[in-house]
Amino acid sequence: MNFIIKHKLTIIGVVIGAIGGYLYYYYVGCSSGTCAITSKPLNSTLYGAVMGGLLLNIFKKEKPKTEL
Repeated sequence: MNFIIKHKLTIIGVVIGAIGGYLYYYYVGCSSGTCAITSKPLNSTLYGAVMGGLLLNIFKKEKPKTEL
């Protein structure tokens, strides 16, 4: 549970990105089937999830480490 609380912003980004990636595949997609990312829904969803996680991970604030 501590992991989820610590990384909640990144997890939210992954979920939003995955939904966005699938919607991109569904509405835009690739008609010829030769596109590497948008030719299959799994590829598009995973790519969106990674990009969403990376994007929202930028805004995560890290606590400064204290030396003992």
